[in-house]
Amino acid sequence: MEYTVSKKLFTEARKYIPGGVNSPVRACKSVGCDPVFITKARGASVFDADGNEYVDFVCSWGPMIMGHAHPDIIAALHGTAVNGTSFGAPTPTEIELATMVVEALPSIEKVRFVSSGTEATMSAVRLARGYTGRNVVVKFDGCYHGHADSFLVKAGSGVITLGIPGSPGVPDDIVKNTISIPYNNQEVLEKTLRDEELDIACVIIEPVAGNMGCVAPQPGFLEKLRSLTEELGIVLIFDEVITGFRLSYGGAQEYYNIIPDLTCLGKIIGGGLPVGAYGGKAEIMDNIAPDGPVYQAGTLSGNPLAMAAGIAALKLLQRDGFYDELEEKAGGFAERLQNVAGASGIPVQLNRVGSLMTSFFTSEQVTDFDSAMKADTDMYAKHYRQMLSKGIYLAPSQFEVAFISAAQSKNDLEKAVKMTEWSFKNLL
Repeated sequence: MEYTVSKKLFTEARKYIPGGVNSPVRACKSVGCDPVFITKARGASVFDADGNEYVDFVCSWGPMIMGHAHPDIIAALHGTAVNGTSFGAPTPTEIELATMVVEALPSIEKVRFVSSGTEATMSAVRLARGYTGRNVVVKFDGCYHGHADSFLVKAGSGVITLGIPGSPGVPDDIVKNTISIPYNNQEVLEKTLRDEELDIACVIIEPVAGNMGCVAPQPGFLEKLRSLTEELGIVLIFDEVITGFRLSYGGAQEYYNIIPDLTCLGKIIGGGLPVGAYGGKAEIMDNIAPDGPVYQAGTLSGNPLAMAAGIAALKLLQRDGFYDELEEKAGGFAERLQNVAGASGIPVQLNRVGSLMTSFFTSEQVTDFDSAMKADTDMYAKHYRQMLSKGIYLAPSQFEVAFISAAQSKNDLEKAVKMTEWSFKNLL
């Protein structure tokens, strides 16, 4: 494939945008190439500035569960945009989407819309601190909850992709109030939460880790987390920005039958537009201004375009059998990829939960941050470049998730399997 136009665009972008991108992983540094610039998308495909077409497994990092440019979502956007794009005032569609979210998520009695996942998580933590009167946040190694100061301690996503050990610009006074512990380690979990001197306000977790690659909770881990936080009066926050409306209509909390106190959402609930939300028990949510003293605000919160796209997206997900069909598709695809890896002799661990999956280039099982970090990132980088050259668009990082969408056809997945087999042969 030719990438002449994308290369020119990247050169131009770097003159005006730090690193030439508006989110670090997009620069493709960890996979040893320049990024392709996407100009359009349709269904299961994205198209770059040079006219190359790719089967898309990034899915805008999760929102495109229905594929790109779904006609129902586009129609909702058109119908809304003709009446204006932003009012900075309440709208009827906010109520409609809020009702849908409350009815879908077992933990949510009230919900507040914001403009991003980062804004949702930082607001939820502030609320938990205000509600409990405590300061300390507990998170898990390799879990990423956005780029707010509190979350950059042993974070996942682009932080580990680029090898950044936290971030300059985060004051020590903030870091001291964040504790990061191993994911899936019940012994450390209990020891930490029972330490009365820590003054713990909340625990925030990705119920399925998606930002060190796909890592599932071990049996009993989420149950232990829920029982301890309930016993000790600690607010449990599920970061379901990725898993919400993807693992099931009720998210990971329905999938695993674990009900948190607060839930953070994003991605799918905006139908591809910038959106976030946090919600939970009314007793906690009523502490948010204007009803309570915990302040949070946003000019574009509840933006009418995002609300309209979100409503259309959630209606599509309500179709009978949608999640069963997605599970069957993802399961069959993952099994074929695992067979290809086994036949090739390439050391690969394929982790999958629902329509989320990651192929880790390692011979060891991946159950936490430390085991994820043993993956061969150089081998993944070569695999990425080879797959891109054959029209398969993967995440430009070993430590991200591949997403399966309803738009991917049997032929799309067959092509991905065949190209994976070809790529693995050329990795040896």
